[in-house]
Amino acid sequence: MLYLTRRERFCAAHRLYRSEWDDKKNYEEFGPCSNKNWHGHNFILYVTIKGKINPSTGFVVNLKKLSPIIKRKVVDKIDHKNLNLEVDFMKDKIPSTEVLAVEIWNQLFDEVLNIGAKLHCIKIIETENNFVEYYGNENE
Repeated sequence: MLYLTRRERFCAAHRLYRSEWDDKKNYEEFGPCSNKNWHGHNFILYVTIKGKINPSTGFVVNLKKLSPIIKRKVVDKIDHKNLNLEVDFMKDKIPSTEVLAVEIWNQLFDEVLNIGAKLHCIKIIETENNFVEYYGNENE
């Protein structure tokens, strides 16, 4: 099995909060990330796929097929956007980096299968000190 990773970057704003909680409770749980005026990050996204090398091409998949999928299904939808307000696949979800990783997985899973590989990992670096890795549901 060979693993291939594509890196992308995007900038996005979000606010971590629950609407049913008051400001004090949100601040206790989410700290400054619950700022009513939002905050943002310069995220780095790593999409890792896995598969066998195609003997005809020498590739697991042609990156000219993978890159546009990531751009269309994810980056175009979230770059320079507010994750709480503008991103269809984040609607009604707390836009933590953990939830974002799962939802990006969901956006890409079928598309990656369609080009002959399997999604292995979504890694999102939120800050220089924080990142998330998601390896999917055990049943996938």
